[in-house]
Amino acid sequence: MRFVRKQRLEARLTTDQKANIERAAVLKGTSVSDFVVISAAEAALRTIREHESLQLSASASAQFVESLLKPAAPNARLARAARRYRQD
Repeated sequence: MRFVRKQRLEARLTTDQKANIERAAVLKGTSVSDFVVISAAEAALRTIREHESLQLSASASAQFVESLLKPAAPNARLARAARRYRQD
């Protein structure tokens, strides 16, 4: 399936950056444009995934699960807030 590309993106590069990108595109067997688009899209998705997920250590993970399975009893302040919420 081919996608119609309608959006443009421009960037200023150093001579070294451009040379490296051109070399990498040749090594991948793609055009410079395709290489840049694919690489940027992969980096974007990776960055989004990193910021949307939470990684816990084994002990923190166990503590989190324990808190979900055996929640602490509500304190007096929370109980009052719950009563006020139900009255409204």
